[in-house]
Amino acid sequence: MPNTSAEQDAQEVLAACLAGTPRPAEALERLIEPGGNRALFGTVVERLADLFEPRLCGVYAELFSEVISRVVLDLHADQLLERYARVRQPRRFDRDPLSIDHVYVLSRVTLGADVAVTSIVLDAVKQLFPNASLYFVGPEKSWELFAADSALEHLPISYGRSGALLDRLSIWPELREALSTPRSIVIDPDSRLTQLGLLPVCAEENYYFFESRSYGGDSDEALPDLTRRWVAQTFGIEKAKPFISPLPATGNPADVTISLGVGENAAKRIPDPFEENLLRFLVDRESSILVDRGAGGEEAERVERAAAHSGGRVGMWDGSFAGFAARIARSSLYIGYDSAGGHVAAASGVPMVSIFGGFASERMFQRWRPVGPGPIQVIRAGDAGTTLGEVMASLPLLNRDLH
Repeated sequence: MPNTSAEQDAQEVLAACLAGTPRPAEALERLIEPGGNRALFGTVVERLADLFEPRLCGVYAELFSEVISRVVLDLHADQLLERYARVRQPRRFDRDPLSIDHVYVLSRVTLGADVAVTSIVLDAVKQLFPNASLYFVGPEKSWELFAADSALEHLPISYGRSGALLDRLSIWPELREALSTPRSIVIDPDSRLTQLGLLPVCAEENYYFFESRSYGGDSDEALPDLTRRWVAQTFGIEKAKPFISPLPATGNPADVTISLGVGENAAKRIPDPFEENLLRFLVDRESSILVDRGAGGEEAERVERAAAHSGGRVGMWDGSFAGFAARIARSSLYIGYDSAGGHVAAASGVPMVSIFGGFASERMFQRWRPVGPGPIQVIRAGDAGTTLGEVMASLPLLNRDLH
C-alpha cells in the first residue's frame, strides 16, 4: 500500500519545484526518511525527469544535491552543484584515442534506455577506441543485452530501482573506486548510478556527461536521435546506432512477438478486452505468437487470461528479458505497449506497432517514441479507442503477411 502521507509530502515538494518556489523543508525532510523514499523517487524525481524541460534539470540538481548531502556526509550540496554546472556543458573529446586504456560506459539501469541510449554510446566507443578495454557498467540484467559482444566487458554494479535512498547511494564508494583508474574515461548517459550526473565518480577531466533531459531543448527529437547527435558532437562519431547483442536464440522464430507489460502504469493500457481481441485476431490469421509473461503478479495473470481467451495456441515466454529480446529480433512483427521491447524491435529493424500511453508530457512522448530503420507505427493508447476494430483501422502493419 502506498504511504499516503509520504505521497502528500511528495506532491507538495513537486509543486514547489515546478512553480519555482521555495521547497517545503519539513516535507522534504520526511521524504528523506526511509518511509518517504518511494514517493521521493516515484513522484518527485521521476516527474522532474519525465517532463524533459531543460530548466527542471537545475531544479532537480538543487533538490537532489541537498538530499545526497543529508545522507552521504562526505558530499556537500554546494560542491555537487558547482561540479554539476561544469560537467553538464557538452565538450569535445580532444585527446588521442590511443592514450585511453579503459572506457567505462554507465548503464541507464532501465532496459529500454540501455537500448535506446546507452547502446549508441557503446557503438561509438567501439569505433573510436578499438584498442581500449570497453566496459558496460551496471546490473547483470542490462548487461545480458550485450553479453555476446566480444568487444565489451562487464563491470557489475547492482542498483535497486525500488530500493531505499541509502541503498541507492551506497554504491557510490564502490563505483568511484572502480572507475578511477589511470588512462581512463567515464561516459555517463544520464545514469541512475550517479543520480543523473550528481555523484562524482572520477576526475572531472575524465568524465563525459550526456544530460539527456535537457539536450535538444524544446525540439521534438527522439532520444536515440539526440544521443547520436551528442556522440557526434562529443566524440566525432557520426554513424553510431542502437544495437543489442544478447546470447543467440534457439528454436524456430515466432511470427509475432508481443509485450503487454506496463510497469505498474495502468494508463499505458488500452482497456479490456483489447488484449484478448488482439491475440484472437493474430490466432485467426494462423500466426505463431510469443508473448512475454512479464515479471509476475498482476501482469502475468492479465497476460495469461488474455491468452486463455484468445481461442488458440499462444506461446508464453518465461525467461530473461535478454532472451526475449533475442526472439524479438528474429520475429516478423513486434507489438507492445511502450516498453523496452519496442526499443529492441526498433534497434533490430523489426517492423513494430508501439501502443504509447500514460506519458507525463507531450515531450516525453516525443523523446521516448521508438525510432529505427524498420517500419514503425506508433499510436497513442488514449486515442486508439477500446475496440479492436478501431485500433485495426490505424494499424496497417497488422495486415501484412507475417509468414
